[in-house]
Amino acid sequence: MFKIDPATNRLSRLKHRSFGELGFRERENLQEWLISSPDAFGEDLLIIQKEFDGFDETRERLDLLALDKNGQLVLIENKLDDSGRDLVWQSLKYAAYCSSLKTSQIIEIFRSYLDRHHGGTGSEAATIISEFLDGADLEETVLNEGNSQRIMMVAANFRKEVTATVMWLLGHGLSIQCFKVTPYSLGDELILDVQQIIPTPEAEEFMIGIAGKEKSEAQAAGAVRRSHRLRLEFWTETLAALRSAGQTRYANISPSKDNWISTGSGVSGCHYSLILSSKEVRVQLNLESAERDQNKAIFDALEAQKAKIETAFGGALKWLRLDDNKVSRIVAAHDCDGFNKDSWPEMIAWLVDHRARLEKAISEDLKTAARKLRTVAIED
Repeated sequence: MFKIDPATNRLSRLKHRSFGELGFRERENLQEWLISSPDAFGEDLLIIQKEFDGFDETRERLDLLALDKNGQLVLIENKLDDSGRDLVWQSLKYAAYCSSLKTSQIIEIFRSYLDRHHGGTGSEAATIISEFLDGADLEETVLNEGNSQRIMMVAANFRKEVTATVMWLLGHGLSIQCFKVTPYSLGDELILDVQQIIPTPEAEEFMIGIAGKEKSEAQAAGAVRRSHRLRLEFWTETLAALRSAGQTRYANISPSKDNWISTGSGVSGCHYSLILSSKEVRVQLNLESAERDQNKAIFDALEAQKAKIETAFGGALKWLRLDDNKVSRIVAAHDCDGFNKDSWPEMIAWLVDHRARLEKAISEDLKTAARKLRTVAIED
């Protein structure tokens, strides 16, 4: 691996290193790197537990447990310099243990993780999972459906008996991936390379394409659920109320069968969303640009003005930095019986009022934070 120097038009070779010589450890280092940057696996994952030991009558611990964007469990096992001959067997056992976990149990596992490692924010577990799944209503969504749990194995080196077994398992329909992690150095700078080696990305894309076709055909054959019809009706009424109230950002927004609708804020990567679920409605500002650091910087700048913003808003807001996620959110929520049409007039009035109040309270500080960020980027 080489580093490009555009000034000299030359390459500098990076030195291959081992985790052992650098003093890095599996649990304290590699595991924490993956928790902070799960997109290193090439997709969006939500880490819901580490050192998971919720297996009946065993003392075994799974390194990391995650959800993917389809709501399936992803089991991640990490090794440092050598995969170890028992890695596949361990991973298969953990997948079998986790195959019986229900939606309510998964939410509870995540709640425990947030309470223990993220300042007692476990009460937000269901909300964070719902938002990660693009606003899915967890009362209608089945997490960890069937026997399609996924396994990811991470190591600096994979033994032949491991790779041969993984290839055989892939041929029998198991979802299993191997990621090779390699540390490099260039002077005092350390670099980690993460490469999926089994299956190769090209082969995986072909396999996913077949699965996606089958899923699309199954969805097209199914009936539109009652909740979809209700959402279309609810958003039709809500959009009419927003337009009547003079909220022009919604002039060209169409009703949706999803449980959310969004508009821009005037700042790139920042959007206002209205959320409908069976138990609450929410108004929120989503900081969701492609750059995680940008989202966190804007959130921190806004949170520094928390007292001022909440005073202008007229009430408390939920400040969700979501350190394990790329996005951050600022939320106002209202309990209600979401699918009870008799409640809709009060719910819609709340959404219209609080949507306007949130933008009025936060808009100027949001634009100021974005401008400062652009100024710093230009100066750098």
